[in-house]
Amino acid sequence: MASVNLHDENIYFANGTNKIQSANPSLNNSQNVYAKNVSLPSFKASGATSAVTVRTQLNTKDEKTKYNELSAELDGKYRRKLEYALKSGILLKNDSDDKSSVLDNLHKILKEERDPGLNNISLVKECLDIIQNPYVITQTCEDIPPEYKKPVIGLMTNLSEDEKEIKEANDYLNNMHTGTCPTASIEFDLATKQPAEFFRIVEGLTSPKNEAYKVIDMDALSDKSLDAIWLLEKFKTPHKNIGFEKSVVLLKPDKNAIIRARIQNNHKDKGERSMIDVLMQSTMMQLGSQQTYDSITDKRAPNAWTAEDGGLIDFEKTYVESIMENKNTTSVIYQKVDENGKLVGYEKDFATIKKELLDTLATGHNIIIGYTWPDPDNDNRLSGHEITIVGTKTNAKGETIFICQDSDDDVDKPIEMPESFLLPAIHHAGLPDEIASRDFQYEDSWKYGVNEYEKYDKA
Repeated sequence: MASVNLHDENIYFANGTNKIQSANPSLNNSQNVYAKNVSLPSFKASGATSAVTVRTQLNTKDEKTKYNELSAELDGKYRRKLEYALKSGILLKNDSDDKSSVLDNLHKILKEERDPGLNNISLVKECLDIIQNPYVITQTCEDIPPEYKKPVIGLMTNLSEDEKEIKEANDYLNNMHTGTCPTASIEFDLATKQPAEFFRIVEGLTSPKNEAYKVIDMDALSDKSLDAIWLLEKFKTPHKNIGFEKSVVLLKPDKNAIIRARIQNNHKDKGERSMIDVLMQSTMMQLGSQQTYDSITDKRAPNAWTAEDGGLIDFEKTYVESIMENKNTTSVIYQKVDENGKLVGYEKDFATIKKELLDTLATGHNIIIGYTWPDPDNDNRLSGHEITIVGTKTNAKGETIFICQDSDDDVDKPIEMPESFLLPAIHHAGLPDEIASRDFQYEDSWKYGVNEYEKYDKA
């Protein structure tokens, strides 16, 4: 009897039939039990300092040992990538919650036990790919190889024997396109702006527990601590409050994400999501969707503020961004959209929009935006996509060109969008609170959705 271990689902093939056996989960899904089990991360990093360090030379015996042990497991191509990580100053950055460096976390990924379906060296290589070129981060969905189709379809259909239902599930898998662009954008932003924290989280998600903890400041969510606590609870985010100023949040992908990640360990095709992409994007989709995301189908449950079962809407994305990066981000809406999904105007003129974007970039922040276009196949209702603005340049005509990361363009390099195209297309942008509130005070971006939730809950 052959078996395929799929995390908390072990699917066994015996005489052409499937049996699903559920393992004991590591954490109960109850919010109260989560709160009891969540604990502070241990702050034990080698050579930890109170400030973020940027160095290009290995100074301590511990650093040299870790570097050499990593290098010894890599081929020439990836030794060069490891050297690039050092010479660029990224490898020794320690901008993580526990002041562990990128090097510390890569070494843990190599030397400590990983999830049983994930290979240590393959994970280290994925990390080095991202360090050298973060534009490899993608939302492009991976295919399911034939040998895994039957158990995966069994999960999707609850082991249905109905041929029509099985065919529909198979067709869906063969034509699946992920809606994880907001989370892929946040993944890119975190990897480029806080690499040590990014790889600390990667280390936790790829461990046997498939989880990590993050300490957040309450004012990253709301100026009022009680509102921040209420918000964590409404989003059903597993957490433990530390007084009124901080909270420890559990970061964990949905139970089926590890299935896709394990498949990618041996079957990743060029341009598809990596193991890291799968786990990071699932974790953030869980945060934004009230813990309802399913990686197998790339669907989340609709709720009071959205009837969609796909990607995250703007304030859900902002909530996730605020937690993952522990910063107060305001979702500024620029487009006026009527009840029929048609563009009817703008909240600000394009010169003001441009200035807010340029001023945000000048502070060192990337900007995650949602831009739209009329869909001719849907009565010209607006469709949208999330990308990240990382910089600008000026062309020969004096026009500003925005340099962007797009996780859905099958290109592992930045793209360029002229202001004449992009500014009218921006529906919303995640801006620092101090820039967003310059001309008038915005309410917390989640309040509208929360009010709708309350109405729905009482109905």
